[in-house]
Amino acid sequence: MTIQDILKKYWGFSHFRDVQEDIIISVLSGKDTLALLPTGGGKSVCFQVPALAKDGICIVISPLIALMKDQVANLTAKGIKAVAIFSGMSKQEIDMAIDNCVYGNIKFLYVSPERLSTDILMVRVTKMNVNLLAVDEAHCISQWGYDFRPQYLRIAAFRALIPAVPVLALTATATPPVVDDICDKLAFKEKNIFQKSFERTNLSYSVLFEDSKYERLVKMLNKVPGTAIAYVRNRRKTKEIADYLVKNKISADYYHAGLDHATRSKKQDSWTRNKTRVMVSTNAFGMGIDKPDVRLVVHMDVPDNIESYFQEAGRGGRDGKKSFAVLLYNNADIAELEERLTNYLPSIAKIRATYQALANHFQLAIGAGEQASFDFDIATFCKAFKLKPPETLQTLKVLEQEGYIAVTESVYMRSRILLIVNKEMLYKFEVENKKYEILIRTLLRAYSGIFESFVMINESDLSKYTGLNYREVIQQLKDLENFQLLKYEPQKDAPQITFILPRADSERMPFNIELLKQRKEAHEKRVTAMKRYLITGYRCRSQMLLAYFGEENETRCGICDVCLNRNKLNLSELEFSRITEQVKSLVKQRHYTISELVSKTPKTQEKKLLETIQWLLDSEELKLNEQNQLTFRK
Repeated sequence: MTIQDILKKYWGFSHFRDVQEDIIISVLSGKDTLALLPTGGGKSVCFQVPALAKDGICIVISPLIALMKDQVANLTAKGIKAVAIFSGMSKQEIDMAIDNCVYGNIKFLYVSPERLSTDILMVRVTKMNVNLLAVDEAHCISQWGYDFRPQYLRIAAFRALIPAVPVLALTATATPPVVDDICDKLAFKEKNIFQKSFERTNLSYSVLFEDSKYERLVKMLNKVPGTAIAYVRNRRKTKEIADYLVKNKISADYYHAGLDHATRSKKQDSWTRNKTRVMVSTNAFGMGIDKPDVRLVVHMDVPDNIESYFQEAGRGGRDGKKSFAVLLYNNADIAELEERLTNYLPSIAKIRATYQALANHFQLAIGAGEQASFDFDIATFCKAFKLKPPETLQTLKVLEQEGYIAVTESVYMRSRILLIVNKEMLYKFEVENKKYEILIRTLLRAYSGIFESFVMINESDLSKYTGLNYREVIQQLKDLENFQLLKYEPQKDAPQITFILPRADSERMPFNIELLKQRKEAHEKRVTAMKRYLITGYRCRSQMLLAYFGEENETRCGICDVCLNRNKLNLSELEFSRITEQVKSLVKQRHYTISELVSKTPKTQEKKLLETIQWLLDSEELKLNEQNQLTFRK
């Protein structure tokens, strides 16, 4: 099949978007490739299509476990075999998954970065027929990026095990220095970069100084119809704001990583189906959600960096229709941003003490625990060791950046079982132990493939089928595991912490003080850029964002708060009439965006043209259609 045939068969599309096809052709020609695509730009197609076009398996490295699981589920639904390995899985599950990649017909293996240095993967990857190594969220490899993850630095050594395999690195947020770092750290044979413009012509960016944020949010929601997201920095405020909106007769709900999986799924589904209009959330919400008709994204708090803001704001208007991204701030936000910067680098004593507390919490002796993963509830941990959660989170981040641990988000994993004896032995046990007969027979009848690999089960369903109560089902499954008849992995829904290295002596842990200071300086530059974006009232918001990512655009967007204010210029009656007639003449020929009209006008007349267009828009003589093009009122 051609790549077009693959796209049509599995995705139902006849044409690739923007630079997707160029990226795919580059990968298929065996070139190391870096793809810079904005949020919602169709990154996954860029590695999934070429992987399907060639024999062998594609290995995808990603730090986003929930996203990995979603992509595996989506591929499986298309009839494409895919598996994922990440922290929290049992050794036997990982062993079987990798075996299937070596000897089975698996097309995609998703791997979280902390698994790259494990012996089991490093030995067996050389036995796989790998056709592509895809590195998602590639900016994580740069120490100067906003989301550095040291495990990404191991990718170069990992790819050396499969030297003939090309690499495709993908990111939605990379500044020019980070782009250079990605190519260098991934050992690209030569620089080969494809970039889709990050410009969003349908998205109106605004930054508003506001002390009464809740009231302002209600006003915006009453003015802008459609689905919305309101981002906040802490969990408490998600419920507080959602309740406030509901009291003001606006359909709203709240979402954060501390909610259990069933609750999160229910809330997300209600919002996706437009049953809930507004989701008030921490940044835990939105990753991997492909909802095209979000009309308004409001940041109630100020993010630490432009990268995070741009990615979250970019969840608005993916369908190309007019949408709004609004950032609300006040003096307290500026002070808080400064405070977070001050506390960015904890003292070495604090880092050592927190690491020791982790070792005590999980009862790990010095030298033990390499690659061991544990469920981790930060609230319980902080309470037990009398630590402050915000400081502890930052300290854990430093320990992660130093390569000692890896912290992953809450991951829901359904209960799984695997029968590890043959049918004859199982039948013999069943005859001799009638107590377990109905459960064993139900398992065999309800779940196929139970002897070959781990199969997901539902204890509630088993309770209905067998007549046993829920607790009895769980106890009998544990009994059968103790009898060494099966492996039982109960469901889990908790963040994970993994000790990448053997547990160290906290008093002798080495730290590169100079490197830590350099990371803080890089963070300070990102905070400074964020503050500049907040307080600058003379430059087009879109131009500022694009410039941050190394993309220059001489044409203002015409629809951000800055542009709208700049458009209010004084004109004589004669000038106004002349420009109005000129605009009418052009728009009657075909529909134009504001930027396109500006490009047809001499520089000396640009301000006058924009003032006229704005007046016509305000008076509703002109309007913007769904493609953000100008049309005259009929």
